[in-house]
Amino acid sequence: MPEQTEYAGIAALTICEALLLAISDHDLLPKHEVVGVLRDAAASHENAAGSDSDADMHRTVAALINQIIAGGNSVRRP
Repeated sequence: MPEQTEYAGIAALTICEALLLAISDHDLLPKHEVVGVLRDAAASHENAAGSDSDADMHRTVAALINQIIAGGNSVRRP
């Protein structure tokens, strides 16, 4: 059974993704800036991957963020 922290992580991801979509949909930031936020987040984890004992977690998180970018959701919609 998943731990409470896993549920918190899923909730946080869902909330953040919804916020980024709303920011983009309401033209508060251009879509390329929203994608830039996601790329910065992924890069933070990619750079942290070699620096501590949680390297696998950081690589997995970076891969997940990159999948969101590549997923073609409304953040990437023209």
